[in-house]
Amino acid sequence: MVDEVDSVLVDDARTPLIISGPVPRGDEQQFHILKPRIERLLEAQKKVINQSITEAKKLISEGKADKENGGLHLYRAYRGLPKNSALIKYLSEEGNRQILQKAEHYYIGEQQRNMPKVDSELYFAIDEKNNSVDLTEKGLALITQSGEDPHFFILPDIATELAAIEKMEATDEEKTQRKDALLQDYAIKADRIHSVQQLLKAYTLFDKDVEYVVMDGKVKIVDEQTGRILDGRRYSDGLHQAIEAKENVQVEAATQTFATITLQNYFRMYHKLAGMTGTAETEAGEFWEIYKLDVVSIPTNLPIVRKDQQDLVYKTKREKYKAVIDEIEALRGAGRPVLVGTTSVEVSELLSRMLQQKKIPHNVLNAKQHSREAQIVAEAGLSGAVTIATNMAGRGTDIKLGAGVKESGGLAIIGTERHESRRVDRQLRGRAGRQGDPGSSQFFVSLEDELMRLFGSERIASLMDKMGHKEGEVLQHGMISKSIERAQRKVEENNFGIRKRLLEYDDVMNAQRDVIYKRRNHALFGDRLSIDLDNAMYDVCVDLAQQFADSRDLDAYKLEVIKHLAIEPEVDATEFGKTDMAVIGDQLYHQVKDFYNRKMAALREQMTPTLNQILAENGDRVDNIVIPFTDGIRMLQLYADLKQAVAQEAKPVIQTLEKTITLGMIDEAWKDHLRAMDDLRHSVQMASYEQKDPLLIYKFEAFNLFKQMLLEINRNIVSFLLRAGIPIQEAPPQAARRPQPATDMSHLQVNKAEIDAAGQDYAADEHDLYDGEETQVKRTPVQAGPKIGRNDLCPCGSGKKYKNCHGKGLQ
Repeated sequence: MVDEVDSVLVDDARTPLIISGPVPRGDEQQFHILKPRIERLLEAQKKVINQSITEAKKLISEGKADKENGGLHLYRAYRGLPKNSALIKYLSEEGNRQILQKAEHYYIGEQQRNMPKVDSELYFAIDEKNNSVDLTEKGLALITQSGEDPHFFILPDIATELAAIEKMEATDEEKTQRKDALLQDYAIKADRIHSVQQLLKAYTLFDKDVEYVVMDGKVKIVDEQTGRILDGRRYSDGLHQAIEAKENVQVEAATQTFATITLQNYFRMYHKLAGMTGTAETEAGEFWEIYKLDVVSIPTNLPIVRKDQQDLVYKTKREKYKAVIDEIEALRGAGRPVLVGTTSVEVSELLSRMLQQKKIPHNVLNAKQHSREAQIVAEAGLSGAVTIATNMAGRGTDIKLGAGVKESGGLAIIGTERHESRRVDRQLRGRAGRQGDPGSSQFFVSLEDELMRLFGSERIASLMDKMGHKEGEVLQHGMISKSIERAQRKVEENNFGIRKRLLEYDDVMNAQRDVIYKRRNHALFGDRLSIDLDNAMYDVCVDLAQQFADSRDLDAYKLEVIKHLAIEPEVDATEFGKTDMAVIGDQLYHQVKDFYNRKMAALREQMTPTLNQILAENGDRVDNIVIPFTDGIRMLQLYADLKQAVAQEAKPVIQTLEKTITLGMIDEAWKDHLRAMDDLRHSVQMASYEQKDPLLIYKFEAFNLFKQMLLEINRNIVSFLLRAGIPIQEAPPQAARRPQPATDMSHLQVNKAEIDAAGQDYAADEHDLYDGEETQVKRTPVQAGPKIGRNDLCPCGSGKKYKNCHGKGLQ
């Protein structure tokens, strides 16, 4: 049962749920280094835009308003900086909006064939409706400093250059070195270009006190629907760090996606789903199409007597805000409480300053004062009270009317701007007239508002022009209100399209997610893990054999098997040359399976005497032990219950090894796969220019990526398990010791100093139990210590509880 179901299942559904975590060297970022270049770029763009506006004004005044003259310069200014105040003011003048729209239709037409003419003078181009910004060649040239490589911000054509290296006359070693250098250069440039792109977005598309606020030295996201701060949430893909650099606050370490799912697919996992809200009727179609939920309207307890008046439309924001203040004065004089709804923190603070100048007492409720919400809402219904609030005001609570307020007309709602969603406007209206109380609602709109600027009808502007509308005059008509509703419906349809497309892409991910999480659960809970490992071995063996189906190169085959599986295949040249590769793969699987069973039996036999010895000597003080394993490259430490391990002759240790390496390899590969899928989704969008469906290409490529990832997981798991062993501590060079056989584990002793440090040095989160770097292991392989309670302080001295520190993730 979901409360405020429209807010959760519709408004929030454009953004997927993401669980992220730290990345290696996440604090090594380039945002502060690249920031001056972006600021220089913005200054240069502003000069171009001001020149374009001046040129557009000149040409239009001369009667040259066509798409090649005034219209071109006007559209160039709009595409360069659509939020430029001089441009917005000029577009509110008679006939100018139509000139812009005609030019836009021409240059967008024919697959944007003529768009380069518009962008030729710009340093970057902004598409506000799609929330994107792209650097032009002129912009790239500006941010590339003199003396730098001209391709400093240009990615190399990796496929072409790798092919060129392959054709060179050079040794294999030289080719490998050149390829490594090329790939490293590609990675560095990709990171640099990504940082530039995100900084540019931060500066041009995200405004302080609108999309986010800066509080306590941190950038905090403001929910556009409710006006509340989204604590703990961050923009993904480096955008949040870019905004932090822009606002000169501490830039947090970069993160990467560990898991992601859309809200639609998350809630569709429930067998039964229902919800309630006062404003779901306008989204009934989406609720049925996406969630198969019917919308049922329940009549109000008492008839509604609130008066919902037609919108008042002004030409400019300045006129609109002046009218709002005059209306507040009039209503307050009549003894009525007033709730003023705004769409952003910025507007609420502007109105607050205007009221202060008029010496009108008032309360402000926005993301910066959210802690006082209950107190402000409690006072909002008193006679003469003025409350300026973002959309968060009292949602889910009634504003109680004070003495004498009903007689004077009840609570008055003033909306300073139409929201892009009709539902949010209805929520604001619904703050008044509760339970049969009187009240009124009135929206004030200007042609400079975001909604009108981006989606407003030409008819409103042209109607105002025809009526000889002068500054300060207001227009109020049912047709105007309907035109505004049509603009809102356009935005809602656009947002529904975004959500639906997001879901279509996530449905592809959802099928893959089901496979991965099912396999992960098998490992986590022990169900079917042995079957999954058996299947992994079979798939790896068959794949290795199939690679040589054409060449039948036995030496190369043996080398590949030794490289991945650490055994030499038992097959002769005659058999390899004639036998079906599926049979060769099957033979290899049986050989690998036998080898693995013998290896695990040997490991158990190796561990058992030492485990018995530790139990005999320290059993009264030690419950858990840490046992290291390595394949010669990676190193991981396993926690094991000492008594259980001894009772079952080390079987639990082997099971923990299989479980841990499976989880580790799946998680590592899945994180990389999520990033690859994200990159794929962005890259396939270009297919639309070739008249192809990006979604179909995405599905095909995603399947290939997933298949490759599964094979990689299987190879890594099988390779580690076949090579796994307990590292033998090397003797210091100065110490002369008698050599010991590899199977002798008598050196794995526990001393008193080590007992005190138990559970501290080796305990690690299950998701990060191995280190990918090649290291020489020289630690004491087994440590044991007294049992530490989950709620005891961690012995490492961090001050945290053990379960939240080194005992995190351990049973």
